[in-house]
Amino acid sequence: MDTELLAVRGLSLRTPQRVLVDSLDLTVRRGERWAVLGPNGAGKSTLLAAIAGARHGDGGEILLGLRAVQGLRADELARDRALLTDRWIDPFASSVLDTVLTARFIFRDEDRGEAVARRWLERLDCALLADRDVRLLSRGERQRVAIATALAQDTSLVLLDEPTAHQDPRHQAMVVRELAALPERGLIVTLHDLNAAARLATHVLLLWGDGRTLSGPVAEVLTPQTLTELFATPVAYVEVEGEAVFHVHQGSRSALRSAVI
Repeated sequence: MDTELLAVRGLSLRTPQRVLVDSLDLTVRRGERWAVLGPNGAGKSTLLAAIAGARHGDGGEILLGLRAVQGLRADELARDRALLTDRWIDPFASSVLDTVLTARFIFRDEDRGEAVARRWLERLDCALLADRDVRLLSRGERQRVAIATALAQDTSLVLLDEPTAHQDPRHQAMVVRELAALPERGLIVTLHDLNAAARLATHVLLLWGDGRTLSGPVAEVLTPQTLTELFATPVAYVEVEGEAVFHVHQGSRSALRSAVI
């Protein structure tokens, strides 16, 4: 369970206007589930793309296992990491099942691949959609099919950009539950939902969008104090049956001072 899947060393990410991430060090091990949180435009999706090898960093290095991401071929990357972006491109008609099966192309295992694809469709409440045209799904359905596709790739590292987006409460809880039940993989997930992060993650990475970062175990990093600073708005929490439930307060910082200390 202590296998190192990803090592980020001194990574910097920039736009023409500003520094997003400055000298980030991060290690992800098998069984760890990392939630990446930050305000809009902080660089969460950019960081995920860099880790996946879909974007060059502006300094530092990213290693999958012991190999530099930028030195890997597309087929090698496909065996080591799966990536769910926040956009889907469906240029032509395809069934839901065939869409998920694209994740198995690298393995050339048609029979086993279909069983894997159908299993993930079942777990994400999409089994009845298998024969539907993927272009005709609702946004929530299409998102769950995209998650099923990433998980059917059977990689040790899974990168998901906003996997709970577009989901109703029941399906959001389902997605969080299924992702939390991946003990043999490493997971990096960008989120805006603080409570989903609290339920899902073992570790958290916070991005301020000005170069600053903070990372560590959930209990140390996901606190009202750090979240209030990160989002520049008062955040408090209460415990419900031992679970921290975060609440974004509508009043002033001073009105919430006693609640976050």
